Amino acid sequence: MIKMFHRVEELKTLLYRLFLAYVFFSISRVLFLYYNLDLIEVDSFLQGLYLCYLGLRFDTTSIVYLSSLFILMSILPGTFVLEKAYQKVAKGFYFFGLSLGMFLNFVDIAYYRFNLMRLNANLFESIENEVNKTTLFFHFFSTYFYLVVLFALLLMAWNYFYDKAPLSIQKIQDKKAYYTESAIFFLIVVLACIGGVRGGKFLNATRPIATIHTMEKIKNPQHADILLNSSFSIFRTIGKTGIQPKNKYSPEEVEAITLPFKQYAKSSQDSISPNIVLFIIESFGKEYWGAFNEETKIPNYVSYTPFLDSLGQHSLRFTNFFANGRKSNHAMPSILAGISTFKTAYTTSPYVLQPLESALSILNKQNYDTSFFHGAPNGSMGLLGFSSVLGYDHYYGKDEYGNDDDFDGYWGIWDEPFLDYVKKVLDKKQAPFFSTIFTVTSHEPYIIPTKYNGKFPKGNIPMHQCVGYTDYAIRQFFKQAQEEDWFKNTVFLFTADHSNQSDYDYYEKPINRFANSFMIYSPKGTYKGVNEQLSQHIDIYPTLVDLVDYDKSFRSWGQSLVSDPVQTPYVVDYFGENYFIMDDQYILVSDGETILGMYKEEDRGLKNNLKDKNLPEMNPLNEKLNMFIQDYMNRITKGELSYKGTSGSLPTTD
Repeated sequence: MIKMFHRVEELKTLLYRLFLAYVFFSISRVLFLYYNLDLIEVDSFLQGLYLCYLGLRFDTTSIVYLSSLFILMSILPGTFVLEKAYQKVAKGFYFFGLSLGMFLNFVDIAYYRFNLMRLNANLFESIENEVNKTTLFFHFFSTYFYLVVLFALLLMAWNYFYDKAPLSIQKIQDKKAYYTESAIFFLIVVLACIGGVRGGKFLNATRPIATIHTMEKIKNPQHADILLNSSFSIFRTIGKTGIQPKNKYSPEEVEAITLPFKQYAKSSQDSISPNIVLFIIESFGKEYWGAFNEETKIPNYVSYTPFLDSLGQHSLRFTNFFANGRKSNHAMPSILAGISTFKTAYTTSPYVLQPLESALSILNKQNYDTSFFHGAPNGSMGLLGFSSVLGYDHYYGKDEYGNDDDFDGYWGIWDEPFLDYVKKVLDKKQAPFFSTIFTVTSHEPYIIPTKYNGKFPKGNIPMHQCVGYTDYAIRQFFKQAQEEDWFKNTVFLFTADHSNQSDYDYYEKPINRFANSFMIYSPKGTYKGVNEQLSQHIDIYPTLVDLVDYDKSFRSWGQSLVSDPVQTPYVVDYFGENYFIMDDQYILVSDGETILGMYKEEDRGLKNNLKDKNLPEMNPLNEKLNMFIQDYMNRITKGELSYKGTSGSLPTTD
């Protein structure tokens, strides 16, 4: 039997250096959990330790990928691999890959609470269209400087321990034995790497592990984000648009369940079409808005929206409403065209330029003057481009505003002066008009104009003061607008693109992170009350169509919220790497193929998984989700996002 006398020290050193990678990846995982413990509920220290242990499996894949060149250089035969110059190059490859992996983990420590999922290959979609990237970079650098310092200290420690195991040149005594041992050494390491990438299952695994494997030993999908590391998530999403055609069900089966076409009868006898103003309020989650929290019974709840609360008493409020995305560029397609965002944002997909039926295409048919207002630099988040895709007649951004004295230095024009500008533009519009106003101030870095310092309650989180300012800005807009002739015949709609910082445990639950608000106000008093049915962003588009009395068929997965429901209300969303569908009884979580969890509707924290009970409602709910996903994927990939006469009957209530 051949003994590895020649290369045993090299094997020990290689294992030691890879062990260091596990140690520092594990440290970054512990830090990720610590900094996000308010978002990811862990029952005990032991459970947290167990989850970190399970994460080693996914670290193995990342470590093998990131250090593959280093590993290859370490197992090549020949004494040249022990030369100092060669070792320096190998060390460079080692730290280049692995330190990048740990750096991405550190980015996720801070970014996770904004994104609510691990980084993936779309990590730059939120800022790729920003014109002030340098300013934003230095802002985030200064804000999270403590993480930069911590990362640098850990990297120094890593380098210190790496150098504690140097290799010295050895003379080959028996070349035949040496090269035989080298071949065995090479084979063992390569097989170990293949097994590691396959999740430690060499014989019964035919491909590398994927995100779905996180759920093999956990019950709560939220815990998958602890097991994952950022480089793994990026590797597994590179080259994948997340929008792929599916053919599990027949088109007839799918249409019968998803009802992708809607038609509403005319409900108004008024010959004058109403103006419509849609507010999409930046980061203005349901949590901050008192009028939408009466039913939550949160102890010692505090509202930061006095004006919108007062307006809510004269409006129709939808208190069980949810966003269909996590970012600003997710909101426009879901709100205005009824297209949710799952793994890939529609606005950054290859299909974004195809013909698209939307609220804009229908309002343009109705001879509405359509305009989009956004105080950010023109092109920010791709909203200018997508507004053109939708068919807005006019776009008004920071360039059109034309006064940089009111620029906040980061994202755009302060809300109050920009809304004053919006009002002046609307004063000149010919009726009927439809205008979308996307605000900017209520956003990180959570600042307001210095002249208002101390005016608004600072609350318990930085976001609270910004919410108070934006609420005030909307108050000033209404104070002036109500004096104009166009005001009385205008219907105002309010929602938010997504949520932001949370102060209450209720809104830190995975499902409630998508909790949003939707309100309709008419000065004529047409829409009043509280509606508690499940509803979502994709319902706003058909609601807009219904409000203008369009009585022809159109493509929409959502349904109007001002007519009787034509299907059982439900919500479909995507978090982490999984889908969920919620009706008035249950929440089902799936990766699109496999059911991962079944929970009571009130279990918004996903604590009690009922999947193993095989409830009779589980499979029908799963089929409904799968049919929705199939119709979504196929209509996008086949260019079927408009009504073409395949269905023309008025849908009936379930």
